[in-house]
Amino acid sequence: MRYDRVKEGVFLERPNRFVALVEVEGKVEVCHVKNTGRCKELLVPGAKVFLAESQNPQRKTKFDLVSVFKGDVLFNIDSQAPNKVFGEWLESSGYFENVTFVKPECFFKKSRFDFYFEYSGRKAFAEIKGVTLEHDGIFLFPDAPTERGVRHIEELMLAVEEGFDAFAVFVLKAKGAKVFSPNRENHPEFAETLKVANEKGVHIIALWCEVTENSLEIKDFVPVEL
Repeated sequence: MRYDRVKEGVFLERPNRFVALVEVEGKVEVCHVKNTGRCKELLVPGAKVFLAESQNPQRKTKFDLVSVFKGDVLFNIDSQAPNKVFGEWLESSGYFENVTFVKPECFFKKSRFDFYFEYSGRKAFAEIKGVTLEHDGIFLFPDAPTERGVRHIEELMLAVEEGFDAFAVFVLKAKGAKVFSPNRENHPEFAETLKVANEKGVHIIALWCEVTENSLEIKDFVPVEL
């Protein structure tokens, strides 16, 4: 996926989870943050960031904050991007053979999964989680407790019981990943639920992305340590 009309800036502060103050070409701009997560290890004063200019002239904020450097590694923090890049990867990577049908945002039980798709005569659901929390090449999810995330994994298990293939997909939005692991420190329940789901036939996969100032692309698999 690609962003149009990208500008470079310097992150100043985040008054609330929806907006950030960014210096762009000598001017302080109020920018929309396309991620309601904490991102506290990424959005630090002085960090180099990239902004996508909105194409809606009626918007109050002119820019969306979409990526930020942590050291010399660029992280994408656009919470809508993981679904977009997975959709592209699903239909172009060849990992799933003979994909014949793809439907984003499909309901099953009490959950709305990110994707329903059919491949090689199989019917499958996929739930996509974007990951930006990283320590020494270990990518972790979640960065804060997520009861919604637990429910999604539990219902992927129900889908397996009813004969569907089910995938929990973690999109690591930076290069340099050595391994993906659930964040037991921040949410032990999610980590344990993911481990049980793996034992019950839910496919747990992690994929790292190439990130540039104006693009995001899934490149390859990363080992999963449950």
